[in-house]
Amino acid sequence: MSKAAPPRSQPPPDDVVAAWWTPFGGHLLHERRCSAYTVRNYKAAFEDFYRWLASSGLWAGGIGALGPREIRDFVIEAQRRFGRRTLHNHVSGLRALCRFWMKEGRLARNPFSGAPLPKLEKRLPQFLTEDQARALLASPMRILGNGGSDAFTAWRDRLAMELLYGAGLRVSELVGLNYGSVDLGEGTARVTGKGRKERVCPLGRVACAVLARFRDEFAPGAGPRDPVLCGAGGRRMTVRAVQLMLKRHLALAGLPMDLTPHKLRHSYATHLLNAGADLRIVQELLGHAQLVTTQVYTHVSIARLKDVYNKAHPRA
Repeated sequence: MSKAAPPRSQPPPDDVVAAWWTPFGGHLLHERRCSAYTVRNYKAAFEDFYRWLASSGLWAGGIGALGPREIRDFVIEAQRRFGRRTLHNHVSGLRALCRFWMKEGRLARNPFSGAPLPKLEKRLPQFLTEDQARALLASPMRILGNGGSDAFTAWRDRLAMELLYGAGLRVSELVGLNYGSVDLGEGTARVTGKGRKERVCPLGRVACAVLARFRDEFAPGAGPRDPVLCGAGGRRMTVRAVQLMLKRHLALAGLPMDLTPHKLRHSYATHLLNAGADLRIVQELLGHAQLVTTQVYTHVSIARLKDVYNKAHPRA
């Protein structure tokens, strides 16, 4: 059996996509209410798997004919092209696809059940210290004071980072936030997270003050459906624009350039727990469906405590 890497440039034929992907993609969007990112990643997994089957001569036999040996060969070959986390994500998508077609009666079993996967390395979330967070959030106003930015851009950038760190928003939640979802009197915002689930997020005193000033000075006529974050022309900011904005301020603040908007969310959760917040409350604030997802931040706090102990205690 050939184990050469499948060609990456050619997508599956239209009939294959229509027969195997399109119904499943609709199921992900409309029934499971998955995010566009999950659908995109699962589709990439399906396309890659199809190319491997086609190049190996296995597509003609059908997915239902695959056994443990073929799945093992696929996983081994895929490790040459993907990192371990990406591979786990791809197999999760393929397992879900096969489960869908089992329910539809096309497959009798799920060939990806019990697929042998490489062990994931344990990685703690990267986060800013409180001093680093303060330095980053001060960057837009510092640049404005030095004449390196116009007032609109400076206040918008500060607002974006205050909401990411002060409310723990995902970047997709941030760019999707409209004025009609914000209640400055209550200091809250209603956001739509993963699985299209809504939750109410406290914004914090500082974020509310920045948002009120930005609206009054730069968007006085904004309606309920208008985006909170926008460019000078009034168009909604994109996820990519927020990422690039953050990179610019990280560089100017002398902070690690590999920090992302999501790591401001990590910082939000870690600082809450370090200050004594209840784990289940943090779970609700983050919009995590499972407590185990939130528990990773307790490991960060414990690691920090151990580091302080090792540096400070004479018997450490």
